[in-house]
Amino acid sequence: MIGPAQLGSTETGPARIGPITPARYAVRVSHRRRDPVDYGFSQRSISWLIDLAEVPSLPRGLRWLCRFAGQDHLGDPYASLQDNLHRFLAEHGVARPSKILMLANPRVLGYVFNPLTVFYCYDRRGHLSHTVAEVRNTYGGRHNYLLQTDQAGRAETSKQFYVSPFYPVDGDYTMRLPEPGAELAVTVTLHREGERPFSASMIGRRHGGRSRLISALASPLATRAVMLGIRRHGIALYLKGLRPYPRTGRSENTLLNKHSLQSETR
Repeated sequence: MIGPAQLGSTETGPARIGPITPARYAVRVSHRRRDPVDYGFSQRSISWLIDLAEVPSLPRGLRWLCRFAGQDHLGDPYASLQDNLHRFLAEHGVARPSKILMLANPRVLGYVFNPLTVFYCYDRRGHLSHTVAEVRNTYGGRHNYLLQTDQAGRAETSKQFYVSPFYPVDGDYTMRLPEPGAELAVTVTLHREGERPFSASMIGRRHGGRSRLISALASPLATRAVMLGIRRHGIALYLKGLRPYPRTGRSENTLLNKHSLQSETR
């Protein structure tokens, strides 16, 4: 059993220094399915880690080129990313964190697709207290998992959202979402009864020092490439004989993880 972080403990010692932000990671995104057919893909991409209190932006007049925007994530599309996270956490009985970092891609030249966005929430001593995993599908739906990870960055949760058209909404996830440092290693594994696991990963390294947002324009097709890879993956599976499961009507929900915050949400 994966235990949650201990809440309400006495904090001692100096405040912890967290990851460098803003930071840009060169990553490899991989998907691997093993049942009922064995198939996968892997491709290069980019991911960013930013502090929601200091969201990087281009000068006025150029922001349409590249930006991080509330409309691309959970909550009110007209509110700030930080305000939306504060509201989301408050709705689930979680005290306002001192700092929130977001691992995601910006909207570049009018387009963005983030299959997985990770929000890292820190207490006033700089310790990670909660993690929010925001999952998007290619149909425009969104689902938010509020988690408490163990020291290795792992948590377990039931699947509650339609992602791959070739899987129903069942099974359990093991998510490994450790804090990004010089290296980034995010993995999500789906376990279904009687089948071998499906896994998706994003593995990479940070570019040296802090990154300027303007550098995102050097790879304007990064998130489009991920979307196209997923679609090619789907076409290949269809040609191998797999057929889609019908979608549910839910497009945005939240689930607390199994070891999850019951003391906080009562």
